[in-house]
Amino acid sequence: MKKITSLILAVVALSFNSCSGQFGKLLKTVGLDEISSEEVASGLKEALSQGTSKGADLLSAKDGYFKSIYKIALPEDAKSVCNKLAVIPGFNSIENDVVEKINRAAEDAAVKAKPIFINAIRQVTIQDAWNILKGQDNAATQFLQKTTYQSLYNEFKPVISGSMEKVGALQLWSSAVNKYNQIPLVKKANPDMSDYVTNKALEGLFRKIAEEELNIRHNLAARTTELLKKVFSKQDK
Repeated sequence: MKKITSLILAVVALSFNSCSGQFGKLLKTVGLDEISSEEVASGLKEALSQGTSKGADLLSAKDGYFKSIYKIALPEDAKSVCNKLAVIPGFNSIENDVVEKINRAAEDAAVKAKPIFINAIRQVTIQDAWNILKGQDNAATQFLQKTTYQSLYNEFKPVISGSMEKVGALQLWSSAVNKYNQIPLVKKANPDMSDYVTNKALEGLFRKIAEEELNIRHNLAARTTELLKKVFSKQDK
């Protein structure tokens, strides 16, 4: 009896082993094969690297900010300054001049964003990756903005300020504001626009990254590697 039982178990085991390979292939074919946490983390980092790199490249090109939906406009108080100065000889085109120069500064600074983002992406954990994969359409962008914004700001502002100085935006605005502040009974304006431009430049950059994330999540053609296809296929189910 024991010999018969052992023989049956051996046959069952042999049959299972012969079918397991085919069963595994079947699971893979229908998309039910498992994906490792390491693959998810690598895939999310690859997607973030792709999105941030493309975003930085596009915005750092000429007219990346100035002639796009990410164009940085003047704040309302600055527009008031320009409106009052427009009637003074030599300042009739001040608003257009300042807007172009601050956008050129943002384009110049965007070149510096890529290595900062790449360094931040390296810090993404496996748990972060799973949360992002199963999160909202902008979960990766939200995570990146939450964890890097302040450090990005700290690195970005000096670049913005230097770029604005290089293209003459700081001098132009300072001259305009000083002239404006000489007008009787007006509320004195702040000649420093670097903080405003820095925040707006980063806002535009994150908006672009969010668009790239959305594209990868919902456009199969945007998943340009096998890893991206495998990882993001899990959120399609």
